[in-house]
Amino acid sequence: MDPRTFATKGNLMLAKNSLALSKQGYDLMDRKRNILIRSLMEIIEEAKTIQDEIDTTFTYAYKCLQDANIEHGISLVASLAYTVPIESSIVIQTRSIMGTEIPHIKYTPMGKKPSYSFSTTKESIDRANEAFRKVKDLTVRLAQVENSAYRLATNIKKTQKRANALQNITIPLYSNLVYSITNALEEKDREEFTRLKVIKRQKEKAG
Repeated sequence: MDPRTFATKGNLMLAKNSLALSKQGYDLMDRKRNILIRSLMEIIEEAKTIQDEIDTTFTYAYKCLQDANIEHGISLVASLAYTVPIESSIVIQTRSIMGTEIPHIKYTPMGKKPSYSFSTTKESIDRANEAFRKVKDLTVRLAQVENSAYRLATNIKKTQKRANALQNITIPLYSNLVYSITNALEEKDREEFTRLKVIKRQKEKAG
């Protein structure tokens, strides 16, 4: 038998303290969960907006690419693509939302100045270049928000599990323990009171 369940005033105090801590822990978990869910909803809305924008931009970019291929030929367009410098300005940092580390991307978009000569190309190349630059910018933003949403959703699940354990297991356990120890101590007090009354009557009769 667990000594913590013995009907003593010390155990009653410990059980009450544990119950209070469990309730406080549940309140904290509940607040954390609500904050995380609110943050997740905001990020999901942002992701939807970016996704809609990126779909439209992708469609337009490929249309521009088709026009450039037709006007310049696929081989020239492919060779011009190799002149575009590799992106090296992306730096991934993190920020915390209620203990959840989510990515924060520092990104310096390249200027609009093309990496090819205007004298050898026509406007369709410029349009395609600008459209795909926008696609890249949107892709970086989308990667950040989707990764953030995934991490928040994972932490919400963990927080929900802990909150459920406190609400459905720990708090009822200590509530029942406080109740049973309190009843046992009250029963002891009643028995002691009855015993003292009996002793008092016996003394009065003997006197």
